[in-house]
Amino acid sequence: METNLINLIERYSNEDKCRQYLEGLRWHGGIKCPRCGSDKVSRITKRDQYDCDKCRYQFSVTAGSIFHDSHLPLWKWFLAVYLMTESKKGISANQLKRSLAISYKTAWYLCHRIRKAMEEATNKPKLNGTVEVDETYVGGRYDRRRERNAWEKQAVVGLLQRDGTFEAKAIPTVSKQILTGIIRKRIDKKATVMTDELRAYKSIDDTYKHKSVNHSAEEWVCGDVHTNGIESAWSLFKRSIIGSYHKISSKHLDAYLDEFEWRFNGRENPYLFRDTLIRLLNSPKLEFKELIRKTA
Repeated sequence: METNLINLIERYSNEDKCRQYLEGLRWHGGIKCPRCGSDKVSRITKRDQYDCDKCRYQFSVTAGSIFHDSHLPLWKWFLAVYLMTESKKGISANQLKRSLAISYKTAWYLCHRIRKAMEEATNKPKLNGTVEVDETYVGGRYDRRRERNAWEKQAVVGLLQRDGTFEAKAIPTVSKQILTGIIRKRIDKKATVMTDELRAYKSIDDTYKHKSVNHSAEEWVCGDVHTNGIESAWSLFKRSIIGSYHKISSKHLDAYLDEFEWRFNGRENPYLFRDTLIRLLNSPKLEFKELIRKTA
């Protein structure tokens, strides 16, 4: 069944219903001990836990997951996941705070734990077919003391496989070394790469079938050569910053990009809510101190 806010509230209105659903997602083949893998377990009803008859390990459905040790009711977790996956331009921690009647600190931590689960695996396959590549800048603060480049913005690069997936990450600069390095790492050599006229992309001509459009000359489309798909993705991401988050730090930019990737790539997936919960069950706990640790 496709999930919407009404049936979400009807189906998962209390802790027991939420736990029962999570158990079905985590142990669809039967409950197993997360420590030894044994299916010989006994239920401890009063504590919503299980006891492994083999190794005597006591565990719950949330053990070892991002949900572990959370004092937030599961039905509020469910609502937060739904709001983050179904809001086209995302939802801010402040809005989540108001919607769930929780503190800002709890809402901020909750959002980042869900984003952590949305993070893509590092061993994902290379992009192929026709791949659009584009760099852009986000955020930034105006510094009138600087004579040049007064706007200090964070560079990001995105790759979009047509009729496929979108990827993005923050980068230190839009230099040839960085951009071509990412292209060679993430795009199959048999692919056709579409870019704009930035000179840094010229060095991939000897490796890829490379086509470009000259935006500075007002050329946006030439036959099937364009970067309109990835520019539409960037436009949506930037509107989420302006309209929902208002500002984001460079430190956490990759986490926001992970969230956007997950939602953008799953925009046609009617089971995105369920798939996000599965990610949460299979992702380790994210410590608050890790999120607020100062970068070097």
